Amino acid sequence: MKLIKVPTSKDSYNIVITNTFDYLHKYLIELGIKDKKVCIITDDNVCDLYLEKIIEILSVITDKVSYLVIPHGENNKNLDTISSIYNKLINDNIDRDSYLIALGGGVTGDMVGYASATYMRGNHFIQIPTTLLSQVDSSIGGKTGVDFNGYKNIIGAFHQPKLVYINTNTLLTLPKKEVNAGMGEIIKHGLIASKEYYNFIRDNKLKINNLDEEIMEELIYESCLIKSNVVSQDEKEKGIRATLNFGHTIGHAVERLLDFQLLHGECVALGMVSASYLSYMLNQVSLEELEDIKQCIGDFNLPIRINTLDEIKIYNELFYDKKTKNNILNMILLNGIGVCEIRNDIDKEKIVAAIKYIL
Repeated sequence: MKLIKVPTSKDSYNIVITNTFDYLHKYLIELGIKDKKVCIITDDNVCDLYLEKIIEILSVITDKVSYLVIPHGENNKNLDTISSIYNKLINDNIDRDSYLIALGGGVTGDMVGYASATYMRGNHFIQIPTTLLSQVDSSIGGKTGVDFNGYKNIIGAFHQPKLVYINTNTLLTLPKKEVNAGMGEIIKHGLIASKEYYNFIRDNKLKINNLDEEIMEELIYESCLIKSNVVSQDEKEKGIRATLNFGHTIGHAVERLLDFQLLHGECVALGMVSASYLSYMLNQVSLEELEDIKQCIGDFNLPIRINTLDEIKIYNELFYDKKTKNNILNMILLNGIGVCEIRNDIDKEKIVAAIKYIL
Protein backbone atom coordinates (compact mmCIF):
# COMPACT_ATOMS: atom_id res chain seq x y z
CA MET A 1 0.00 0.00 0.00
CA LYS A 2 1.16 3.52 -0.80
CA LEU A 3 -0.11 6.78 0.65
CA ILE A 4 0.10 10.37 -0.60
CA LYS A 5 -1.10 13.32 1.48
CA VAL A 6 -2.31 16.20 -0.70
CA PRO A 7 -2.23 19.62 1.02
CA THR A 8 -4.92 22.11 0.03
CA SER A 9 -5.68 25.70 1.01
CA LYS A 10 -8.27 24.56 3.55
CA ASP A 11 -7.16 21.09 4.61
CA SER A 12 -5.48 18.02 3.19
CA TYR A 13 -6.64 14.63 1.97
CA ASN A 14 -5.17 11.18 1.43
CA ILE A 15 -4.67 9.29 -1.80
CA VAL A 16 -4.58 5.60 -0.86
CA ILE A 17 -3.15 3.21 -3.45
CA THR A 18 -3.54 -0.50 -2.79
CA ASN A 19 -4.84 -3.68 -4.46
CA THR A 20 -7.88 -4.28 -2.26
CA PHE A 21 -10.87 -2.58 -0.69
CA ASP A 22 -9.90 -4.03 2.71
CA TYR A 23 -8.47 -0.75 4.04
CA LEU A 24 -11.35 1.46 2.93
CA HIS A 25 -13.17 0.98 6.25
CA LYS A 26 -10.18 2.38 8.16
CA TYR A 27 -9.94 5.55 6.10
CA LEU A 28 -13.70 6.15 6.17
CA ILE A 29 -13.66 5.92 9.98
CA GLU A 30 -10.77 8.42 10.08
CA LEU A 31 -12.86 10.87 8.08
CA GLY A 32 -15.55 10.81 10.76
CA ILE A 33 -18.15 9.25 8.49
CA LYS A 34 -19.63 7.09 11.28
CA ASP A 35 -23.43 7.40 11.45
CA LYS A 36 -23.45 10.05 8.69
CA LYS A 37 -25.68 9.89 5.63
CA VAL A 38 -23.84 8.56 2.59
CA CYS A 39 -24.99 8.40 -1.03
CA ILE A 40 -22.99 6.30 -3.47
CA ILE A 41 -23.25 7.34 -7.10
CA THR A 42 -22.04 4.91 -9.73
CA ASP A 43 -22.79 4.05 -13.35
CA ASP A 44 -24.60 1.13 -14.95
CA ASN A 45 -21.32 -0.57 -15.90
CA VAL A 46 -19.58 -0.34 -12.54
CA CYS A 47 -22.55 -1.04 -10.24
CA ASP A 48 -22.57 -4.81 -10.84
CA LEU A 49 -18.85 -5.03 -10.14
CA TYR A 50 -18.27 -3.02 -6.97
CA LEU A 51 -21.42 -1.39 -5.58
CA GLU A 52 -22.36 -4.31 -3.34
CA LYS A 53 -18.86 -4.44 -1.83
CA ILE A 54 -18.80 -0.70 -1.04
CA ILE A 55 -22.27 -0.89 0.54
CA GLU A 56 -21.08 -3.84 2.64
CA ILE A 57 -18.09 -1.85 3.91
CA LEU A 58 -20.23 1.19 4.69
CA SER A 59 -22.93 -0.82 6.45
CA VAL A 60 -20.73 -1.44 9.49
CA ILE A 61 -20.04 2.30 9.79
CA THR A 62 -23.48 3.77 9.17
CA ASP A 63 -26.99 2.53 8.49
CA LYS A 64 -27.80 5.62 6.40
CA VAL A 65 -26.53 4.47 3.01
CA SER A 66 -28.29 5.02 -0.30
CA TYR A 67 -27.16 4.81 -3.90
CA LEU A 68 -27.95 6.03 -7.39
CA VAL A 69 -27.01 4.37 -10.68
CA ILE A 70 -26.52 6.77 -13.58
CA PRO A 71 -25.96 5.96 -17.28
CA HIS A 72 -22.31 5.56 -18.27
CA GLY A 73 -20.37 7.46 -20.89
CA GLU A 74 -19.34 10.97 -21.90
CA ASN A 75 -22.65 11.50 -23.72
CA ASN A 76 -24.41 11.38 -20.35
CA LYS A 77 -22.06 13.86 -18.68
CA ASN A 78 -24.61 16.65 -18.76
CA LEU A 79 -26.99 18.74 -16.70
CA ASP A 80 -29.79 16.19 -17.10
CA THR A 81 -27.73 13.64 -15.19
CA ILE A 82 -26.77 16.27 -12.61
CA SER A 83 -30.49 17.00 -12.17
CA SER A 84 -31.14 13.32 -11.44
CA ILE A 85 -28.39 13.41 -8.79
CA TYR A 86 -29.88 16.51 -7.16
CA ASN A 87 -33.30 14.85 -7.07
CA LYS A 88 -31.83 11.79 -5.37
CA LEU A 89 -30.04 13.91 -2.77
CA ILE A 90 -33.19 15.89 -2.00
CA ASN A 91 -35.36 12.76 -1.77
CA ASP A 92 -32.87 11.14 0.62
CA ASN A 93 -32.57 14.28 2.77
CA ILE A 94 -28.83 14.48 2.12
CA ASP A 95 -27.45 17.52 3.94
CA ARG A 96 -24.21 19.51 4.03
CA ASP A 97 -22.72 17.16 6.61
CA SER A 98 -23.39 14.11 4.45
CA TYR A 99 -20.98 12.38 2.07
CA LEU A 100 -21.26 11.56 -1.61
CA ILE A 101 -19.11 8.75 -2.98
CA ALA A 102 -18.13 8.70 -6.65
CA LEU A 103 -17.63 5.06 -7.62
CA GLY A 104 -16.46 4.75 -11.21
CA GLY A 105 -14.42 6.49 -13.86
CA GLY A 106 -13.74 10.10 -14.68
CA VAL A 107 -17.23 10.89 -15.96
CA THR A 108 -18.80 9.76 -12.69
CA GLY A 109 -16.14 11.44 -10.57
CA ASP A 110 -16.43 14.77 -12.37
CA MET A 111 -20.22 14.84 -12.07
CA VAL A 112 -20.39 13.71 -8.45
CA GLY A 113 -17.74 16.28 -7.57
CA TYR A 114 -19.73 19.01 -9.31
CA ALA A 115 -22.97 17.93 -7.62
CA SER A 116 -21.16 17.93 -4.26
CA ALA A 117 -19.72 21.40 -4.91
CA THR A 118 -23.09 22.92 -5.77
CA TYR A 119 -25.68 21.01 -3.71
CA MET A 120 -26.48 23.16 -0.66
CA ARG A 121 -23.40 25.20 -1.65
CA GLY A 122 -21.15 22.27 -0.95
CA ASN A 123 -20.90 19.05 1.01
CA HIS A 124 -18.31 16.27 1.29
CA PHE A 125 -17.35 13.78 -1.38
CA ILE A 126 -15.03 10.81 -1.78
CA GLN A 127 -13.45 9.47 -4.96
CA ILE A 128 -13.21 5.72 -5.56
CA PRO A 129 -11.89 5.72 -9.12
CA THR A 130 -12.10 2.43 -11.03
CA THR A 131 -10.41 3.35 -14.34
CA LEU A 132 -6.73 4.00 -14.90
CA LEU A 133 -7.37 7.47 -16.29
CA SER A 134 -9.44 8.51 -13.29
CA GLN A 135 -6.97 6.96 -10.84
CA VAL A 136 -4.02 8.98 -12.14
CA ASP A 137 -5.77 12.13 -13.25
CA SER A 138 -9.39 13.21 -12.81
CA SER A 139 -9.89 12.00 -9.22
CA ILE A 140 -7.03 14.21 -7.97
CA GLY A 141 -7.00 17.96 -7.65
CA GLY A 142 -10.61 19.00 -7.22
CA LYS A 143 -11.55 19.83 -10.81
CA THR A 144 -15.21 18.92 -11.27
CA GLY A 145 -17.62 19.59 -14.09
CA VAL A 146 -20.04 18.61 -16.81
CA ASP A 147 -20.15 19.02 -20.57
CA PHE A 148 -22.57 21.47 -22.18
CA ASN A 149 -23.53 21.68 -25.86
CA GLY A 150 -20.56 19.51 -26.76
CA TYR A 151 -18.01 21.55 -24.80
CA LYS A 152 -16.08 19.42 -22.34
CA ASN A 153 -16.27 20.46 -18.66
CA ILE A 154 -17.34 23.98 -19.67
CA ILE A 155 -19.50 24.09 -16.52
CA GLY A 156 -17.66 23.22 -13.34
CA ALA A 157 -16.20 24.13 -9.98
CA PHE A 158 -13.07 23.51 -7.95
CA HIS A 159 -14.05 21.23 -5.07
CA GLN A 160 -11.53 18.98 -3.32
CA PRO A 161 -12.41 15.42 -2.30
CA LYS A 162 -12.00 14.27 1.28
CA LEU A 163 -10.37 11.00 0.21
CA VAL A 164 -9.20 9.27 -2.96
CA TYR A 165 -9.14 5.49 -2.55
CA ILE A 166 -7.55 3.55 -5.42
CA ASN A 167 -7.88 -0.22 -5.68
CA THR A 168 -5.56 -1.18 -8.54
CA ASN A 169 -7.32 -4.52 -8.99
CA THR A 170 -10.30 -2.72 -10.51
CA LEU A 171 -8.12 -2.45 -13.63
CA LEU A 172 -8.53 -6.20 -14.14
CA THR A 173 -12.18 -5.66 -15.08
CA LEU A 174 -11.41 -2.70 -17.34
CA PRO A 175 -11.48 -3.09 -21.15
CA LYS A 176 -7.96 -2.93 -22.59
CA LYS A 177 -8.92 0.12 -24.63
CA GLU A 178 -9.72 1.99 -21.40
CA VAL A 179 -6.41 0.97 -19.84
CA ASN A 180 -4.61 2.26 -22.92
CA ALA A 181 -6.50 5.55 -22.65
CA GLY A 182 -5.27 5.94 -19.08
CA MET A 183 -1.73 5.53 -20.34
CA GLY A 184 -2.18 8.76 -22.30
CA GLU A 185 -2.30 10.75 -19.06
CA ILE A 186 0.51 8.69 -17.51
CA ILE A 187 2.86 9.34 -20.44
CA LYS A 188 1.93 13.02 -20.16
CA HIS A 189 3.13 13.11 -16.56
CA GLY A 190 6.53 11.78 -17.58
CA LEU A 191 6.83 14.15 -20.53
CA ILE A 192 6.07 17.30 -18.54
CA ALA A 193 7.71 16.50 -15.21
CA SER A 194 10.19 13.64 -15.11
CA LYS A 195 12.43 12.09 -17.76
CA GLU A 196 13.27 9.36 -15.24
CA TYR A 197 9.59 8.46 -14.91
CA TYR A 198 9.13 8.60 -18.69
CA ASN A 199 12.02 6.14 -19.06
CA PHE A 200 10.43 3.91 -16.40
CA ILE A 201 7.27 3.78 -18.53
CA ARG A 202 9.28 2.96 -21.66
CA ASP A 203 11.36 0.30 -19.91
CA ASN A 204 8.31 -1.46 -18.43
CA LYS A 205 5.94 -1.35 -21.38
CA LEU A 206 5.49 -5.14 -21.50
CA LYS A 207 4.72 -5.43 -17.78
CA ILE A 208 2.36 -2.43 -17.99
CA ASN A 209 0.52 -3.94 -20.93
CA ASN A 210 0.18 -7.15 -18.91
CA LEU A 211 -1.07 -5.18 -15.84
CA ASP A 212 1.73 -6.44 -13.61
CA GLU A 213 0.45 -5.69 -10.11
CA GLU A 214 3.69 -4.32 -8.65
CA ILE A 215 4.47 -2.16 -11.69
CA MET A 216 0.93 -0.78 -11.89
CA GLU A 217 0.98 0.24 -8.23
CA GLU A 218 4.30 2.04 -8.75
CA LEU A 219 3.04 3.64 -11.97
CA ILE A 220 -0.14 4.96 -10.37
CA TYR A 221 1.80 6.17 -7.31
CA GLU A 222 4.33 8.13 -9.40
CA SER A 223 1.62 9.72 -11.55
CA CYS A 224 -0.47 10.64 -8.51
CA LEU A 225 2.63 12.11 -6.87
CA ILE A 226 3.40 14.28 -9.90
CA LYS A 227 -0.17 15.52 -10.22
CA SER A 228 -0.66 16.11 -6.48
CA ASN A 229 2.59 18.09 -6.28
CA VAL A 230 1.44 20.35 -9.08
CA VAL A 231 -2.13 20.92 -7.89
CA SER A 232 -1.07 21.56 -4.29
CA GLN A 233 0.98 24.50 -5.60
CA ASP A 234 -1.82 25.84 -7.78
CA GLU A 235 -5.30 24.63 -6.81
CA LYS A 236 -7.26 26.84 -9.20
CA GLU A 237 -5.02 26.82 -12.25
CA LYS A 238 -3.58 30.32 -12.04
CA GLY A 239 -0.11 29.20 -13.11
CA ILE A 240 1.85 25.94 -12.98
CA ARG A 241 -1.23 23.71 -12.96
CA ALA A 242 -1.83 24.64 -16.60
CA THR A 243 1.17 22.44 -17.49
CA LEU A 244 -1.02 19.43 -16.78
CA ASN A 245 -2.92 20.42 -19.93
CA PHE A 246 -0.09 19.26 -22.19
CA GLY A 247 -1.81 17.66 -25.20
CA HIS A 248 -5.24 18.72 -23.99
CA THR A 249 -5.90 21.91 -25.95
CA ILE A 250 -5.67 20.17 -29.32
CA GLY A 251 -6.90 16.91 -27.80
CA HIS A 252 -10.12 18.47 -26.52
CA ALA A 253 -10.75 20.09 -29.91
CA VAL A 254 -10.40 16.69 -31.62
CA GLU A 255 -12.62 15.11 -28.96
CA ARG A 256 -15.40 17.66 -29.55
CA LEU A 257 -15.21 17.57 -33.35
CA LEU A 258 -15.45 13.77 -33.30
CA ASP A 259 -18.43 14.00 -30.93
CA PHE A 260 -16.52 11.96 -28.30
CA GLN A 261 -16.11 8.93 -30.55
CA LEU A 262 -12.55 8.58 -29.27
CA LEU A 263 -11.76 8.18 -25.59
CA HIS A 264 -10.30 11.16 -23.74
CA GLY A 265 -6.88 9.55 -23.36
CA GLU A 266 -6.78 8.75 -27.07
CA CYS A 267 -7.43 12.39 -27.92
CA VAL A 268 -4.79 13.52 -25.42
CA ALA A 269 -2.33 11.19 -27.16
CA LEU A 270 -3.01 12.91 -30.48
CA GLY A 271 -2.67 16.30 -28.80
CA MET A 272 0.67 15.29 -27.28
CA VAL A 273 2.06 14.21 -30.65
CA SER A 274 0.97 17.54 -32.13
CA ALA A 275 2.40 19.57 -29.22
CA SER A 276 5.64 17.58 -29.35
CA TYR A 277 5.98 18.34 -33.06
CA LEU A 278 5.36 22.02 -32.34
CA SER A 279 8.12 21.82 -29.73
CA TYR A 280 10.35 20.22 -32.37
CA MET A 281 9.63 23.03 -34.85
CA LEU A 282 10.74 25.49 -32.18
CA ASN A 283 13.97 23.52 -31.61
CA GLN A 284 12.90 22.57 -28.07
CA VAL A 285 12.95 18.80 -28.67
CA SER A 286 15.15 16.85 -31.04
CA LEU A 287 13.92 14.71 -33.91
CA GLU A 288 15.09 11.67 -31.93
CA GLU A 289 13.00 12.73 -28.93
CA LEU A 290 9.96 13.37 -31.13
CA GLU A 291 10.21 9.91 -32.67
CA ASP A 292 10.70 8.35 -29.23
CA ILE A 293 7.54 10.06 -27.93
CA LYS A 294 5.55 8.78 -30.89
CA GLN A 295 6.94 5.28 -30.35
CA CYS A 296 6.06 5.34 -26.65
CA ILE A 297 2.49 6.44 -27.37
CA GLY A 298 2.15 3.77 -30.06
CA ASP A 299 3.49 1.09 -27.69
CA PHE A 300 0.24 1.43 -25.74
CA ASN A 301 -1.98 1.27 -28.82
CA LEU A 302 -2.81 4.95 -28.66
CA PRO A 303 -3.34 6.87 -31.91
CA ILE A 304 -0.66 9.16 -33.31
CA ARG A 305 -2.61 10.17 -36.43
CA ILE A 306 -6.22 10.75 -37.41
CA ASN A 307 -7.28 11.40 -40.98
CA THR A 308 -10.93 12.34 -40.65
CA LEU A 309 -10.62 16.01 -39.66
CA ASP A 310 -9.46 19.31 -41.16
CA GLU A 311 -6.62 21.29 -39.58
CA ILE A 312 -8.40 24.65 -39.89
CA LYS A 313 -11.52 23.29 -38.19
CA ILE A 314 -9.37 21.99 -35.35
CA TYR A 315 -7.50 25.30 -35.10
CA ASN A 316 -10.73 27.30 -34.91
CA GLU A 317 -12.05 24.93 -32.27
CA LEU A 318 -9.06 25.71 -30.02
CA PHE A 319 -10.51 29.13 -29.20
CA TYR A 320 -13.43 27.49 -27.35
CA ASP A 321 -10.99 25.91 -24.90
CA LYS A 322 -11.39 27.05 -21.27
CA LYS A 323 -7.69 27.88 -21.11
CA THR A 324 -7.89 30.43 -23.95
CA LYS A 325 -7.96 33.98 -22.60
CA ASN A 326 -8.61 37.19 -24.54
CA ASN A 327 -8.57 35.14 -27.73
CA ILE A 328 -4.93 34.17 -27.06
CA LEU A 329 -3.99 30.50 -27.20
CA ASN A 330 -1.94 29.13 -24.33
CA MET A 331 0.10 26.19 -25.58
CA ILE A 332 1.97 23.78 -23.30
CA LEU A 333 5.22 22.80 -24.99
CA LEU A 334 8.23 20.66 -24.11
CA ASN A 335 11.80 21.76 -23.50
CA GLY A 336 13.12 18.26 -23.89
CA ILE A 337 11.53 15.24 -22.24
CA GLY A 338 10.62 15.94 -18.62
CA VAL A 339 10.48 19.74 -18.85
CA CYS A 340 7.66 21.93 -20.12
CA GLU A 341 6.60 25.55 -20.40
CA ILE A 342 3.49 27.63 -21.10
CA ARG A 343 3.65 29.71 -24.30
CA ASN A 344 1.15 32.25 -25.64
CA ASP A 345 3.28 33.65 -28.46
CA ILE A 346 3.06 30.90 -31.09
CA ASP A 347 1.79 32.11 -34.46
CA LYS A 348 -1.13 30.53 -36.29
CA GLU A 349 1.04 29.10 -39.08
CA LYS A 350 3.08 26.95 -36.69
CA ILE A 351 0.06 25.77 -34.73
CA VAL A 352 -1.75 24.78 -37.91
CA ALA A 353 1.37 22.92 -39.08
CA ALA A 354 1.49 21.05 -35.77
CA ILE A 355 -2.15 20.07 -36.16
CA LYS A 356 -1.59 18.96 -39.75
CA TYR A 357 1.21 16.68 -38.50
CA ILE A 358 -1.34 14.33 -36.90
CA LEU A 359 -3.72 14.31 -39.88
